[in-house]
Amino acid sequence: MRKLKIILSVLVTFIVAIVLTHSCKKDSTSNISKNNESRSHNMGQNCMNCHKSGGSGTGTFNVAGTVYNATITSTNGNGTVHIFTGSAGTGIVEAVIEVDSKGNFFTTNTVDFTNGLYPAITGTTGTTKFMNSKATSGQCNSCHGVSTDKIWVN
Repeated sequence: MRKLKIILSVLVTFIVAIVLTHSCKKDSTSNISKNNESRSHNMGQNCMNCHKSGGSGTGTFNVAGTVYNATITSTNGNGTVHIFTGSAGTGIVEAVIEVDSKGNFFTTNTVDFTNGLYPAITGTTGTTKFMNSKATSGQCNSCHGVSTDKIWVN
């Protein structure tokens, strides 16, 4: 009887380890946007609705959003998002994220928004727009296009 309990205990521990490893594997997957890539989808939606711990998207995004053209009639791809510790491009650069060809940017890399950060978007023409207020989350499309203007650049 004692051997059976030990075997069952080891078996349960093994099964739990497999389940935890499998369920965490998706969340630790690296998924980062790159200029000229076109594998993203759902432009304008809050990416973190799916790309979250336990979500159906590949990887847990820490920063994600969509960039539009100046008239906000279509997305604007292949730019770059810089995230600074200070306003108007000052302070330390915490992250640099390329915008893909569909206008989406995303990263599973860690970006700490605890003290607030200041994003900036640079378009392919070299024009840069700065967010004037602190961002306390990397869920850009949760506000932009919902309660504030969409992100746009020339």
